[in-house]
Amino acid sequence: MFNKITSFVTTALVVSGVALAAPRSTNLEARAEQASPNIQVCTGAVGVGCITIPISSPSCISFTQGLSFLNKEVSSAVVPGGFVCTFFEQSGCLSAQGGADAVVLQGGSWNFITGVSGTASTVNFNDLSSSFICSPV
Repeated sequence: MFNKITSFVTTALVVSGVALAAPRSTNLEARAEQASPNIQVCTGAVGVGCITIPISSPSCISFTQGLSFLNKEVSSAVVPGGFVCTFFEQSGCLSAQGGADAVVLQGGSWNFITGVSGTASTVNFNDLSSSFICSPV
């Protein structure tokens, strides 16, 4: 009788432990994604020559500093949902042409060669970016 009770209790604990473990890991992964969103910036099409950069809103990321290999080389980007990122031709997230030298991208995959949203129209922004800044929508 004692062995049957011990076996039952052990089985119940194992089953409940498995049931509780799965949702916890899913919640932790979701929280980690929310806590540290990332943008993917690529020197080719999406998935080619890419680097993942954490977004620390609203901080400017200049490619003339530690990311100089990206300066004037960006061809695509993947912006996380819920964020808007502005890419600038100038470093320091500055516009020298009243915004005509910048593009604004909302969450999604963007190909700079085929065109992205400029201030007046869709523009080819391939190999022009020197900096970007992102913020939540």
